[in-house]
Amino acid sequence: MAQESGDKVVWFLAGAAIGAAIALLYAPASGEETRAKLLDKANEGRDLLGDRGRDLMDRGRELYSKGKTMADDAAEMLERGRKIVEG
Repeated sequence: MAQESGDKVVWFLAGAAIGAAIALLYAPASGEETRAKLLDKANEGRDLLGDRGRDLMDRGRELYSKGKTMADDAAEMLERGRKIVEG
């Protein structure tokens, strides 16, 4: 589920960046101004994607840790139940 959300965000940001680049290319500005704007937007997008990627990695680590704890707890309960049954 988190992976799907991350994919959607990445594709949305990629589309927004492409749209912004096209808009800048058709805007009445000098080549130097346009290149500077494109570079600024590319850097903003890179930073945003990096931040979002780190957020997703942190969330993934949290989910992994919770899942591992739940699995360990379940294994422990199973072992206790087995010992009770074997008595």
